[in-house]
Amino acid sequence: MSSITENISSRPDPPVMLRWTVLVMVSLAMFGNYYIYDSLSPVADLLKSQLNFSDSDIGLLQGIYSIPNIFMVLIGGIVIDKIGTVKSSFIFATLCLIGALVTIATDSFTIMATGRLIFGVGAESLIVAVTTALGRWFKGKELSFAFGLNLTIARLGTFAALNSPNWGSWMYESWRTPLLMAIIPGIICVVSVIVYWGLERHAVNNYAIKAPGKQDEINFKDIFSFSGSYWFIVLLCVVFYSAVFPFQTFAIKMMQEVHNIDRGSAAFLSSILTLASMILTPLFGLMSDFVGKRSLIMMIGSALLVPVYLMLVYTNISPFVPFSLLGIAFALIPAVMWPSVAIIVEEQKLGTAYGLMTLIQNIGLAGFNFLIGWVNDVSGASASNVMGYAPGMWIFSSLGFFGMLFAFMLRRAELGPKGHGLEKGIRSKS
Repeated sequence: MSSITENISSRPDPPVMLRWTVLVMVSLAMFGNYYIYDSLSPVADLLKSQLNFSDSDIGLLQGIYSIPNIFMVLIGGIVIDKIGTVKSSFIFATLCLIGALVTIATDSFTIMATGRLIFGVGAESLIVAVTTALGRWFKGKELSFAFGLNLTIARLGTFAALNSPNWGSWMYESWRTPLLMAIIPGIICVVSVIVYWGLERHAVNNYAIKAPGKQDEINFKDIFSFSGSYWFIVLLCVVFYSAVFPFQTFAIKMMQEVHNIDRGSAAFLSSILTLASMILTPLFGLMSDFVGKRSLIMMIGSALLVPVYLMLVYTNISPFVPFSLLGIAFALIPAVMWPSVAIIVEEQKLGTAYGLMTLIQNIGLAGFNFLIGWVNDVSGASASNVMGYAPGMWIFSSLGFFGMLFAFMLRRAELGPKGHGLEKGIRSKS
């Protein structure tokens, strides 16, 4: 073992171009992943009008994606630690493509839900694998910037999917055609992972980079060994994403019915979240690397969530304003939150840490997609009863308050004697 370590240490570091090529490849895999996930929202009204699906059905189709990840993502994280990021990424990307194919096979709700279920098995675990890979390839001052660029490229998939009613309006005569288009990003996802596999093997054989991390044994006790700071980040993660993604499930349909705008305009409004995050996430990542104060930044981002949902149903202000504020929050929090885990958790446990974090996140995503769909149906949310959307907006707004609370608790923990340097930036380091 010592000879292998000495051999690796005598090699040069991976060239900058190689590292950034790896970043592009894994980010393109995420592009395909994100496109498939968000391809459902623009067809929500067609599912309702052509297949007679209720909001509860639509919420179930989106939420069932998260069900397997309540169990699978943790297993996937442990698999990543056991067999490495490369092989696991290929397995998970293939499942994403298979899930997309099954979803458009028939108009049966059961078959469509099965496809979304298969997609969910691979998609979130792929996110964990890519996040873990970035934690290996990028360190120190580059880490948050790399995470930010990864999210920018990945969310280009969301932006393209949500705006498909504008660039591909010809597809929206039928519910199936937009979902069929999602197969192409699924293929891009698999091909990108294959290229990443080749780059990883080349780097391990020629440069000073460790082979994909493996644990000698799977020890479930590690799950309970993480610090309080880690758990505050996890809690913030679940309330934040539960306030954003289930909202986007119904956002286009809601804008059509509440604000009486066409599908294309509603789709663009929903995509503002993604556009803002694509532009601002790398910048916010750089900012947090420089100034630190990561928990304070996450507290500010959570505060932005509180008013935006209520503005959509209780004011006549242009929807562009609340969607823009939500877009800033959607860039600010993830740019800081995900790399914060890599600062707090040991490298050999990163796969498990990210897997556990994503597992709990998916409990929230599944639960709130189901809940909001049910609440909309019970309150009679429709074009003729626009205030039926208000109860759901109150639920989303309350999640912003809890995000502020968990960020505050994280800051208090990190400023104490057991802090991990989360609040320190390049400017404050000697």
